[in-house]
Amino acid sequence: MSDFSFDRLRRFPDVEADNLFAVDASDRLILDEAAGALAEAGAGEVVVLEDRYGALTLGAAALHAVRGIRVHQDVLSGESALVRNAIDAGLSDTYRSLDVGEELLANARVVLVQLPRSLAALDEIADAIRRYAAPDVVVIAGGRIKHMTSAMNEVLGRHFAQVHVSPARQKSRVIKAASPIPSAVQSAVSIWPQSVVHGDLGLTVCAHGAAFAGATIDIGTRYLLEYLDRMKPDARSAIDLGCGTGVLAAALARSRPTLRVTATDQSAAAVASARATMAANSLGDRVTVLRDDALQSQPDASAELIMLNPPFHIGSSVHAGIALKLFEDAGRVLQQGGELWTVWNTHLGYRPALTRLVGPTRQIGRNAKFTVTVSTGR
Repeated sequence: MSDFSFDRLRRFPDVEADNLFAVDASDRLILDEAAGALAEAGAGEVVVLEDRYGALTLGAAALHAVRGIRVHQDVLSGESALVRNAIDAGLSDTYRSLDVGEELLANARVVLVQLPRSLAALDEIADAIRRYAAPDVVVIAGGRIKHMTSAMNEVLGRHFAQVHVSPARQKSRVIKAASPIPSAVQSAVSIWPQSVVHGDLGLTVCAHGAAFAGATIDIGTRYLLEYLDRMKPDARSAIDLGCGTGVLAAALARSRPTLRVTATDQSAAAVASARATMAANSLGDRVTVLRDDALQSQPDASAELIMLNPPFHIGSSVHAGIALKLFEDAGRVLQQGGELWTVWNTHLGYRPALTRLVGPTRQIGRNAKFTVTVSTGR
């Protein structure tokens, strides 16, 4: 019997704070609603999607004796937290992590899902389950009521003939889906990633469902693009930190053919999207796309130029911690005299933090919503 307690689960290496939690009531509700299905499932027939820090995976293993669990987490810090929490609970041999696809979902009979914020992400997940899982698969997807909408039922209803909503408990709710709609009725081919041609920029942007802003270009990124030609003109290499779909990396690589560009993001969907964006713009041999938690894989004082449009959400919580983590790592990786170009919502007031964590920071531009700064490495 493993030494398992929900209370021992940690978010590390993700941001930790008093108001940020590794487990909540929706995790417990999903596991309770799935108890009967988990009891009947055989080894290797359970899949967990978007488990934040391991509560679903380790709860299924410890409380329901499930083995051979297949797991996909979009966020790398969550995947790393699951590894650490599994070691602590003595459950490392109960699961394996995989990318979204046939290997993850083939013949799955029970799928547990923490509902993603994005309807597009849910649509891609549901489509993959429909195409690859067993015909008798049961999907138990849950979340906090304040983050759920009726549109989630409609998305699941596009892929499953049966969709039922559970009664609420502790401000959480579960949606159960079953009877996947066969490919004879639904498309057998995934529509993901989707792509949009942005003629004004001369770029094709590709996006998987969980990628921020989808195949559009968010207004912060558009504003930072206005300063592309001013970003350390003598740089021989550059990093697009938190690259999303890879717009900044693609635009910079196209404008400077001799520059070596690396694009990093901790989201698996973002990395897959950025690689597709590079391929669509014939930049696959000029831009290296990596899945990384901030810049952990990059050596100290190794970057001449870093571009950053930082998120201000951690999951569903508005929190400055993720931006500060990115600033700190950028400061570590930036060479003396190197430049970090950042765009941020003006009301967030990041300039003092950038000066403290990176180096002298000056404002380069400001519009009605955003500020662009350049920080020089110490």
